[in-house]
Amino acid sequence: MTMLTPRTPSPLAPPGRGRRERKAAELALRTRLAAERLTAAGARPAAEVLRAADSSADGLTHAEAARRLERHGPNAVARERAPRWYLQLAKAYANPFIAVLVLLAAVMYAQDPADPGVVILSVMVGVSGLLRFWQEFRSGRAADALKRLVTTTCAVRRRAGGGCVPTTVEVPVDRVVPGDLVKLAAGDLVPADLRLVASKDLMVSQAALSGESLPVAKADVRPDDLGRPGADDPVEAENLALMGTSVTSGTATGVVVATGCDTYFGSMAGSLVGERPQTNFDTGVRKVGFLLVRFMLVMVPVVFVVNGVTKGDWDEALLFGIAVAVGLTPEMLPMVVSANLARGAVAMSRRKVVVKRLNAIQNLGAMDVLCTDKTGTLTEDRIVLDRCLDVHGEADEEVLEYGYLNAHFQTGLRNLMDRAVVDRVGEAEEVVVDARFSMVDEIPFDFARRRMSVVLARTSPGDGAGRTEHVVITKGAVEEVLDRCTHLLDRGRTVGLTGRLRRDAARVAEENNRQGLRVLAVATRTVAVPRDTYTVADEDGLTLVGFLAFLDPPKADAARALRGLADKGIAVKVVTGDNDLVAARVCADVGLDVGRVVLGAETEALDEGALRALAAGTTVFAKVNPVQKARIVRALRSGGHTVGFLGDGINDAAALRDADVGISVDTAVDIAKESADIILLEKDLTVLEQGVLQGRTTFGNTVKYIKMTASSNFGNVFSVLVASAFIPFQPMPAIMLLVQNLVYDLAQLATPWDRMDEEYLRRPRNWDARGIGRFMVAIGPVSSVFDISMFLVMWHVFGADSEADQALFQSGWFVEGLLSQTLIVHMIRTRKIPFVQSRASWPVMAATVLAVLTGLWLPFSPLAAPLGFVALPAGYFPWLIGVLLAYCTLTQFAKNRYVRRFGGWL
Repeated sequence: MTMLTPRTPSPLAPPGRGRRERKAAELALRTRLAAERLTAAGARPAAEVLRAADSSADGLTHAEAARRLERHGPNAVARERAPRWYLQLAKAYANPFIAVLVLLAAVMYAQDPADPGVVILSVMVGVSGLLRFWQEFRSGRAADALKRLVTTTCAVRRRAGGGCVPTTVEVPVDRVVPGDLVKLAAGDLVPADLRLVASKDLMVSQAALSGESLPVAKADVRPDDLGRPGADDPVEAENLALMGTSVTSGTATGVVVATGCDTYFGSMAGSLVGERPQTNFDTGVRKVGFLLVRFMLVMVPVVFVVNGVTKGDWDEALLFGIAVAVGLTPEMLPMVVSANLARGAVAMSRRKVVVKRLNAIQNLGAMDVLCTDKTGTLTEDRIVLDRCLDVHGEADEEVLEYGYLNAHFQTGLRNLMDRAVVDRVGEAEEVVVDARFSMVDEIPFDFARRRMSVVLARTSPGDGAGRTEHVVITKGAVEEVLDRCTHLLDRGRTVGLTGRLRRDAARVAEENNRQGLRVLAVATRTVAVPRDTYTVADEDGLTLVGFLAFLDPPKADAARALRGLADKGIAVKVVTGDNDLVAARVCADVGLDVGRVVLGAETEALDEGALRALAAGTTVFAKVNPVQKARIVRALRSGGHTVGFLGDGINDAAALRDADVGISVDTAVDIAKESADIILLEKDLTVLEQGVLQGRTTFGNTVKYIKMTASSNFGNVFSVLVASAFIPFQPMPAIMLLVQNLVYDLAQLATPWDRMDEEYLRRPRNWDARGIGRFMVAIGPVSSVFDISMFLVMWHVFGADSEADQALFQSGWFVEGLLSQTLIVHMIRTRKIPFVQSRASWPVMAATVLAVLTGLWLPFSPLAAPLGFVALPAGYFPWLIGVLLAYCTLTQFAKNRYVRRFGGWL
């Protein structure tokens, strides 16, 4: 049996290219092959398509449908499914920071299995991974709960057997097979790719595939029958209804020519499963992880050698070197990052945002380019009557009256534009119309004429019962209506339609089309001899009344939301499948600087470098197909931008995956929601702006922790290195160093609840491994100045200058080191003067106070002897206060110099 949709595709992308390029080439090839098969089906007569599918006007038998289902498989597209929970749990631990901690724990265990540091590091690693896993697992379940718009059944014509009378039955969508005859009605989702064989007043919304906001007319005719060239794009073919589109009005019957992965929709979905591309967050985390490892590989061997040479105890030197490695590593970083992201996800959920992948929160804060479709994002995703114009382009309510009569009295299903006209008229006028007019006959819409007419009996006021006359009112495509007109209404006068007047009227319609409006013409004539029935021949000798212009209006708050994003340093680019005129009009209305609109076809001939340059300077892309959308996103990313993509259609899925952060909505098609990282419960840019601020807060607190901990730890290690070279004993035993780090790190668990300065939130923020390294080297040694000062105080003032008094020396440095580390939290968390110009949140204040009190308590506590502490003399504390005040003063001075030199702080 010859079928229209072979299950085995042609060879895909050539090997040897990068994974992302191969995926893109695969998507392009699959989509092109599907398009070629569909356009070929659209060019053939319906009877021939039925024969090729081995079907008939009576449909398939149940037995034949079952055989085809077994041969072709379910009518389902490839989808990215959530991994099993244990795989998701394992992935939560795939993090370079965790890898560093695991390595350190392994070395410490090999050195001393009873080392408490092994337990501490293991707990940190375990909690961090579990926190990330649980948040993503819970968000994934919430996202699955949003899939509520999938039609589960459709109507098909089938027979019990040969010679039996066909009946229409409801079958699950996944059991539709090639050759089935599917019946469509208003509100149906098209379950597969169909070649129409019969239709009546069919209007189909293709926004999910093409991005075009207005529904399009479809009919069971070939382009050759209308004298028009065939369409290369199956979305534009007039006799094809594609999977994923929906019927807004009318009825139709179509034969299934493709199911599942062979559909136009399925050709896109097949390339959207598997490993996702590396995002801005992934790259940044990896670079910071390698930075910390490099510092460790340099500092730890140096400390080990210096201690071994000066002290002569190489076993103790190795143990101390390991403790230094732990001290140099921000061991709470995985936990702080996970807690930050989880808290951000919870905060965003209160704003009706579901975060499927936690890393997307930071990417949202780093985003400096947002690519979005216009329908439903910038516009209200509904059709309204924008203006009623006479033949001169001036507002005229009489045009609305005639348009309303046509829409009000038609007996077929009203399309969206008919409803927009009816909605424009109040109930009081509707009562008057029903009193004055009554229905006589209707000349329904057909695809060849592209117009429809109603014939009404109009009662004119007069003596007695009044005089009744029949009036034909026609509404439809401008060109087709004008062809039937011989006169026009010119400011109340009926005049002959000369060639010049015809051109002037057509120019009015064209000017409105160029403004992005969908224009219909309205014409009328009074019938000389009334009768009961009318035909297409009566649509002649019409008088042109004027034009109705429709649009999908911009959202009232879209302009304000775009200004808010611009103020946050985010450039908005509109990438739509809709036509360039509509896209330019809408973008101009919401305040975007449109410039030159670039069509998708223009990008095809450009190499990656040329497209990167074009994308950077272009605000609006129109008539863009799914492959082109994804390529534009990749071009922007390759130019150094962090790119977000907001989309809800099938045609957006590839771009959603290729963006740093894919954003969809709960009303999107399933494939878009599966490809997205974040799902908005409201398609609202204002909600997105709040998400951006939350992302920047989350990232800021993470970087804050890294910089304050890494610089402080680096300063401590530098101090240890200096002390080891000149002091005849260990400046601090390994257990004391671990306790100091533990107390300090526990205090840092409050960091996710800190606030960020308003100035920090004004622009996108990215990982900067080089900047973090520079910060460590520039700010870390500041603490060493005062560590060494405390060394001198303990050595000369308190006489802790021998091994017999080393416990006093170590206790004094422990307290000073811990308190200076804790104070640095407030110094580093803001570029302003702490406590005066910027205050930390109360959880951070409470945590740092608790850390200070713990540090002061330990030398006098019952734990002092086991940990190696001794009580500090009263004279120690004035020196401690003096050193800490001097430390804060010098750090603020160093901060101001750093900001002036490098232009930033965090």
